[in-house]
Amino acid sequence: MIDLRSDTLTQPTPEMMEAIMKAKVGDDVFKEDPTVNELERRMAEMFGMETALYFPTGSMSNQAAIKLHTQPGDSLICDKWAHVYNFEAGGAAFNSGVTCNLIDGSRGMITAKQIEEAISPESNYHTPNTTLVCLENTTNKGGGACYDFEEIKKNRKVCDDYDLGLHLDGARLMNALVAKKEDPKEYGKIFDTISICLSKGLGAPIGTVLLGNNELMKRAIRIRKVFGGAMRQVGFMAAAALYAIDNHIDRLAEDHKKATEIAAVLGRQSYIKNVEPTETNIVIFNLIDELPLDKFINDMNKKNVKFSNMGQGKLRMVTHLDYSQVMHNRLLEILSSYSN
Repeated sequence: MIDLRSDTLTQPTPEMMEAIMKAKVGDDVFKEDPTVNELERRMAEMFGMETALYFPTGSMSNQAAIKLHTQPGDSLICDKWAHVYNFEAGGAAFNSGVTCNLIDGSRGMITAKQIEEAISPESNYHTPNTTLVCLENTTNKGGGACYDFEEIKKNRKVCDDYDLGLHLDGARLMNALVAKKEDPKEYGKIFDTISICLSKGLGAPIGTVLLGNNELMKRAIRIRKVFGGAMRQVGFMAAAALYAIDNHIDRLAEDHKKATEIAAVLGRQSYIKNVEPTETNIVIFNLIDELPLDKFINDMNKKNVKFSNMGQGKLRMVTHLDYSQVMHNRLLEILSSYSN
């Protein structure tokens, strides 16, 4: 089976399993799990930020960040395709009582000008008070697109000018860092909070780390508890994350290369209408109108190829750690020989 539905599908490598089995653990609710503490220290150090807190999921980490930055009745600004709006089950409204002011950006990315135009002034008591901007890098529905860091700096200036928090949903930030050859500490200087998934391209079984400064993050552990995210001997999973940090970051470039090759092959096929620009490990494409989605998906299933239907005609393939070169060669052959 060639399963490209998501990079969350990876299985722990034998070496990662060995790290899990040898992990020293304690009760993380008491902050006594040495492996979790080490993971948090390492991640904070990597990004040059003061505090890190380990969460079970990226959605919980993002939702905690939103709650840190807002009060009920506030509004956050994000792109219309943002994960915090589209794929977190209305959590911003349910957990924090905030609304999302959606921006029609480009491939999931928004500009400083768009942010400034969307801010609701505090003096206008008829509208929700804008207190937070959420960016996503890389963008999921935007096909793994990476922000230009200069635009991120401009976004930061707008947030400073209007006293807004700036959160980064960095679920696949490691992909962006590798693709753009960027320094994680530069991100630590810009954002108030950063959420980084360890269970996507890095291949750990579970886990996300939320980063921020001490003053802001002192409430994060309480919010995690309220959301049900306090865990006990979770150092076993933190050990997997540490192994991933040490061994699986640089190899993300392999996933990017395979995704680029998939996009190139798709772009040459007569049954493909459009392939979106491919920068990292996500390939998004559309079929021609004459080829029904269901038919293509079923035809690919018969050939043991799986991928995601994102709605609105968008199909998605995501390369990952368990997608081997043999699978890759086979997929390119299948896509090249397919006839509708």
